[in-house]
Amino acid sequence: MKRLLIHICAMAVTLLLIGWICMLWLGSWTHHGEVTVVPEVKSLNFDEAARRLAGADLQAHLLDSVYDAKLPAGAVINQNPRPGAKVKPGRTVYVTINAFTPRMVTIPSLADNSVRQARTTLSGLGITRITERRVPSDYHDLVLGVIYKGKRLSPGARVPVDATIELEIGQGAAETPESADDAPAEGEELDLL
Repeated sequence: MKRLLIHICAMAVTLLLIGWICMLWLGSWTHHGEVTVVPEVKSLNFDEAARRLAGADLQAHLLDSVYDAKLPAGAVINQNPRPGAKVKPGRTVYVTINAFTPRMVTIPSLADNSVRQARTTLSGLGITRITERRVPSDYHDLVLGVIYKGKRLSPGARVPVDATIELEIGQGAAETPESADDAPAEGEELDLL
């Protein structure tokens, strides 16, 4: 019995020793108690941002890109964790940059739609630069064609979201001089018999 108690005590001491060693190793491995402050990298290009983060013992990872014509191409526009956050060394900072080119959109079939419907469709795609050119047609306010950079677009064509799209719009049938002579004068009744 005495020998059994000695073995149980030896196992308990060994278990405590192993646990203590594991805690020391875990604290070292997870950098327990060590912190670094995330620097501001917004408005820097990705390479400069990565160098600044590496100087703070952090890693940069490109998460996404969006396009904003008002910002320089390739500039960091968002970062996570935010500047000033206290994190452990070696942590990854995720950045979003301004794309080098605008997003491309697919132009659907707009011919034979009303100008209002075509404008709504283009606006829904994100296209805001829309011009109109009136062309002779029997139909008033009907879209006859879509033009980008002087070329007629077919459905399925891809253009940048910041493109200027020109819609060819029908003028409608013009009143002819003969029909104007046959029209009743103001206040005159039309004889239907």
